[in-house]
Amino acid sequence: MDEKIVILGVPFNKITHNEALEKISDWLASSGQKHIATPNPEFLLEAQKNDYFKNILNKTHLNIPDGIGILWAATYLFKTLKNKSRFIKILKGLGLLGTLLLCPAICKKVLKERVAGTDLMASICEKVAQTGHKIFLLGAALGIAEKTAQSLALRFPSLKIVGIHAGFPEEIGIIEKINNSGADVLFVAFGAPKQEKWIHENLSRLPNIKIAIGVGGAFDFLAGKLHRAPSFMRKIGLEWLVRLFQEPKRIRRIFNAVIKFPLTVFKKH
Repeated sequence: MDEKIVILGVPFNKITHNEALEKISDWLASSGQKHIATPNPEFLLEAQKNDYFKNILNKTHLNIPDGIGILWAATYLFKTLKNKSRFIKILKGLGLLGTLLLCPAICKKVLKERVAGTDLMASICEKVAQTGHKIFLLGAALGIAEKTAQSLALRFPSLKIVGIHAGFPEEIGIIEKINNSGADVLFVAFGAPKQEKWIHENLSRLPNIKIAIGVGGAFDFLAGKLHRAPSFMRKIGLEWLVRLFQEPKRIRRIFNAVIKFPLTVFKKH
């Protein structure tokens, strides 16, 4: 069984990108259905006020650490585990935050690496293009899923994309459309917590689906609507800054992830 660490009541698997991909490959080769989530700091903040969402994240089969803030929080909890002084804990936590730019590796003591949902989705597509499994793309804005499918088809010519459906979780006919497609892998881009709730409530109605994963804004990146930050910025945890330049309206969400999340960790741990 994978080791886990709990942050703000949400468990994370201590797993790398390659280890996650290997586990998913094993699941595809076996029976059963698996729900994968990609929690980031915003997920955890939402879970503090949404018990139903938190309960779902405690029942998923795999939670990958999608965010440098998650790696920081895991290291903070590890380093302050035996310290009873809240003041000292906070000082250590602030010190860790300060190391992110200079030496991000320091925040990889517990969780070895950030496993970005967009990267994992691309790797899953590459893998299933080799195994013959079929995928379905659900969600995102009108036209984005189609562009995502086109992009994936160019990258992985053998990939079998058997269904696309944009729109909203409440739409009638989604279940029937997915079942009729014969898909094995379902990528859901409704955004959190809608995508996790939809998968949790509907996966049992999709008997052919072996892997269902909520991927948030991954379709936007794969479709070319948004551009990923350079690799060096992702490594030091500054991808949010590039995202802010591309989508200034996200400033509140970025404030929550960069400021409110650490403060909440200090308060509750």
